Amino acid sequence: MAVVTDPQPPAPTEQPTPADGGRRRVIAMSIWSVAFVAAWLTIGLPTDPVYAFVWIWAGTIAWHSTRPWRSHLRFGRDWAPVVILLVIYNLSRGFADNGATPHAYELIVADRVMFGWLTGGDVPTVWLQQHLYKPDVQWYDVLVSWVYFSHFVVAFAAAAVLWMRNRARWIAFISRFGFLCASGLATYFLYPAAPPWWAAQYGMLEEVARISTRGWRAFGMGGAGNLLNAGQIASNPVAAMPSLHTAWALFVVLFFFRSVRRRWWLLLLMYPLAMTFTLVYSGEHYIIDVLVGWLYVGMTFLVVGLAERWWARWRGRRPVTQVAGPDYDPDAVGTAPLPAAGSAQDGEASPVPAAEPDSTPAARPAPAPAGPRAAQDDAGETRSGPAGSASAGTPGVPVSG
Repeated sequence: MAVVTDPQPPAPTEQPTPADGGRRRVIAMSIWSVAFVAAWLTIGLPTDPVYAFVWIWAGTIAWHSTRPWRSHLRFGRDWAPVVILLVIYNLSRGFADNGATPHAYELIVADRVMFGWLTGGDVPTVWLQQHLYKPDVQWYDVLVSWVYFSHFVVAFAAAAVLWMRNRARWIAFISRFGFLCASGLATYFLYPAAPPWWAAQYGMLEEVARISTRGWRAFGMGGAGNLLNAGQIASNPVAAMPSLHTAWALFVVLFFFRSVRRRWWLLLLMYPLAMTFTLVYSGEHYIIDVLVGWLYVGMTFLVVGLAERWWARWRGRRPVTQVAGPDYDPDAVGTAPLPAAGSAQDGEASPVPAAEPDSTPAARPAPAPAGPRAAQDDAGETRSGPAGSASAGTPGVPVSG
């Protein structure tokens, strides 16, 4: 006869939280999709930061429709500063030129020096339009329009997924994204530069058409890019250096590089390359703008990564420096040994009092000068073994948390 000796788990005291998914999610996402397509066809694509945020927020609500409203309100609370900064960024770009004559000639020279041997002395934009641009919309014009539009939603969508899955990674993503945008904006003020279509209007290049949104006409949806076209008209025409379109595309890909298998890396890298072709062919940027944008991405990961490591070290040292003794090692962040069990330091009681299983209040054990040291982890909690056993690590040697 078998006897069950393992303790049974206690009965739940409250109703389990309903799992996301199922019929409710399918219905909610279907409603969201229909509403998005209807708004796309009547109003235009969500290229404005506020408009895009509203649709992304609505999408997260539909996906997690079973969660309480407090969770959805937290999304708006966390994202409000991001949206405000992006609005300020878009508005400030319009003042970047400050009435100054934009840089154009040196950008033309740079592209001709780098690629003139391949294009017969023309800049790549002129060469591509001479070979690919036709009065009728081609199939690649449709792809160009979609790739160009993705600039306004891919970074936001990736950030929304991170917020739902891992808020710590979302913070890392947003901090780098904000630094990248701020760096680009500062450059727009310091070095206003004009794109190829602007240079062609002033006779510095052969005829260049601005064709980044013409692909919508292939489906009879010429109004699908109304907001995008309006944004192009209202935006600063001399904020081309660096190209944040390609910078955002490469940034998103590199941020998730370590999260995917290597066999997918080439496919991921196709996105920033497709964005580069889109911007050069449509007359929006020179290749030199793209290369500088990629350099800004590398600078972003380097600077923000160093800042995060410095902040982690500084926070790790704060509680240790307050009780630093003769054994304190400034290079061992969060690993400095605590006083021996039962001992005192600077007239204060020891943070780890000694205790024996059979001790009484009247009898205090003698201090253990060579006893095992307690290990302190990054959260400030003390880890020690059970009574009578040695704690983790070698006595007197700091243990990394």
